[in-house]
Amino acid sequence: MTKIINSISVFFPAYNEEDNIKESVNSAVKILQEIAENWEIIVVNDGSTDKTNEVSESLSKENNRIRVISHDKNRGYGASLKTGFYNSKYPWICFMDADGQFDFSEITKLIEKQKSSNADLVIGYYLKRKVSFFTILSSKVWELIIFILFGLKVKDIDCGFKFISKKVIDKIDRLESERGAFISSELLIKAKNKGFKFVEIGVNHFPRKKGEGTGRKIDVIIKSFRDLLKLWKEIKFSKK
Repeated sequence: MTKIINSISVFFPAYNEEDNIKESVNSAVKILQEIAENWEIIVVNDGSTDKTNEVSESLSKENNRIRVISHDKNRGYGASLKTGFYNSKYPWICFMDADGQFDFSEITKLIEKQKSSNADLVIGYYLKRKVSFFTILSSKVWELIIFILFGLKVKDIDCGFKFISKKVIDKIDRLESERGAFISSELLIKAKNKGFKFVEIGVNHFPRKKGEGTGRKIDVIIKSFRDLLKLWKEIKFSKK
């Protein structure tokens, strides 16, 4: 496989993913060695209570392009994404959930899509999401609310596979969301308001084999709505 990108930072937000993180990282290493001249992988360990940190640290010792950043306590998906974004050093950043439900080799599709469109953000959307009907329904309701309040319309706001120019992270207002699941929406809303261009591309999604997701817990949902209303008020009153 030919080198298709000069430099890229890849990070995995991980909370209690001891059974998945090694395979996720090793799969990424294999692909990055083939497609990128310069690369790094960051595992953001969000205060895991299992062996996620130990497994990740062992991978880091084996390869100096892999590093681990650990939160002292569990802070949430948003906090993990912020840590990954603000600690990435290369001009292009990819993040992917560490649960093994994506195929990292599809990063080549995202890179080629960016090149053909000259977009600042390439957003993955699920070709066929391997989750419950309730999860899909709640996501669609969330996306409708985001469209009504902010005018943002995308196929899958929360798809955990995105490819983003570092200049987007450097130039938008600092991301605030931590505990809730609002972080992806916040990122896209702020990027849209700054005039950045984004495109979408379908990615495959596979059933989770091990572990359990935490994004649909009631406290996470409540915090997401609080963050949503806070940003809506900020934007609304800033225009007056």
